[in-house]
Amino acid sequence: MRQNPIDLILWSDDAIIIVNKPPGLLTLPDGYDSDLPYLKAILEPVYGPLWIVHRLDKDTSGVLVLARSAAAHRELNIQFETRQISKTYHALAAGEPDWEEKVVTLALQPNGDRKHRTIISPHSGKPSITRLHVLERFRSYTLIEAVPETGRAHQIRAHLAALGFPVAGDTLYGKGAETYYPRGISGYTKGDLPERAMLERLALHARSLSFKHPISGDQVKFEAPYPDDFEYTVRQLRMFM
Repeated sequence: MRQNPIDLILWSDDAIIIVNKPPGLLTLPDGYDSDLPYLKAILEPVYGPLWIVHRLDKDTSGVLVLARSAAAHRELNIQFETRQISKTYHALAAGEPDWEEKVVTLALQPNGDRKHRTIISPHSGKPSITRLHVLERFRSYTLIEAVPETGRAHQIRAHLAALGFPVAGDTLYGKGAETYYPRGISGYTKGDLPERAMLERLALHARSLSFKHPISGDQVKFEAPYPDDFEYTVRQLRMFM
């Protein structure tokens, strides 16, 4: 995968760089294959030394902030640790929930089973809160806004799966790697099996990020548009409502 660094940038100044990370790109180096491209290595030849503040999973797209100085990095880390940073995700979930809003408070234990998944664990898990809001309903899928108030690994994926509505395309917490056209759509299904998929990855996008600028102290908010494949899938699903 070859990325033009400039195409990823949503905002930059002397303290921070805001990027719209594409799906399939690592935030940090892979522990098993050091040759795989990752965000920091792509950006630093153009923008100089960068500090990673937080990360997104490889197949998760969306907004990410990187610090351009050690001082900015320290300030942003404090905001993350004290929950002053607000993150909003959009997830295309498999299934059709019977609620419009829900607050999930199931305790989570990272790396809790043989598959290294984050599991629900009332006794050994850490307190975890995710606020969910239905944005749009389709046949067989639902577009959900998720606001994690805590920062557990795979928090949104684990909470949605626990409710019975895993993120579409989630092979770790769900059942499949692809988002298919809804069953029963003439011309798009063959027998009981879909002919082709709309989205062949995890359908999770970091939509917005809000925090205090590490230098000015002003409250800032950045939004990342959907990547092409996510946008295409949503448009297609609207056709079959």
